[in-house]
Amino acid sequence: MRVSILASGSSGNITLLETERTRLLVDAGLGKRETLARLAAVEKTVDHIDGILITHEHMDHCNGLPQMLGLWKAPLYVTEPTMDALHRVLPDRLAKRLRGVETIHGGQRFTIGDIDVHAFAIPHDAVDPIAFTFKTNGTKLAIVTDLGYMTELVKDCLRDSDCMVLESNHEPDMLKAGPYPWIVKQRILSRHGHLSNHSVGEFLSDPSGFDAHARFLVLAHLSEENNNPDTARESAKEALGRRPVDSTFTGELLVASQHIPLRPLEL
Repeated sequence: MRVSILASGSSGNITLLETERTRLLVDAGLGKRETLARLAAVEKTVDHIDGILITHEHMDHCNGLPQMLGLWKAPLYVTEPTMDALHRVLPDRLAKRLRGVETIHGGQRFTIGDIDVHAFAIPHDAVDPIAFTFKTNGTKLAIVTDLGYMTELVKDCLRDSDCMVLESNHEPDMLKAGPYPWIVKQRILSRHGHLSNHSVGEFLSDPSGFDAHARFLVLAHLSEENNNPDTARESAKEALGRRPVDSTFTGELLVASQHIPLRPLEL
């Protein structure tokens, strides 16, 4: 499986997954022109997509969906409550582009081509937010962003991942001192908001939570106002350094960007 994180952050999220037989998009937060530019940056020409999976209805995850559907005419995989919400936030642009909707739900396992997908619920302030794991050819990818805290279900679903894409959204002190209105700060800090560097660190340092199996650990969905790549990376490195010697993380720690695609990861 080849994983190309084209964009990750509060201004747009989109990831391309590929095997020899199957291509999937996870979220569609960029428009057509920018998506094609990001694909060109990772030297990819995509003539078809076998499915577009949407995690939730916030615009940074779905704003480009009508254009993606028009470009590739791919089936849409989405929960029913999220589909209803998409019709509300994209009322004029979505309906005319739909070429088939596969209704899914949290806890469901299904297959697209040669990729086995598991959708599971996460705590976030959307109508029915979900995250995904993907398995093929003995490898596992997990993409988990936009969640307020690490539930036991999330920790369980992340185990045995060869590549883990995990939100590390904000540094709490930067958020509290930053320009956001207090009500927005409260939302981000809540149990239905976004994961902080500290919360991620507590997970990464705990062998009973993070099994350190991953070859690639990607910190994702960083806030441009309340975090920066160096701060997130150092926080994660410090947490990984607190692990017992017999459960050391030996994979590669990476940080996804809002503006520049991460190099494709081969699993």
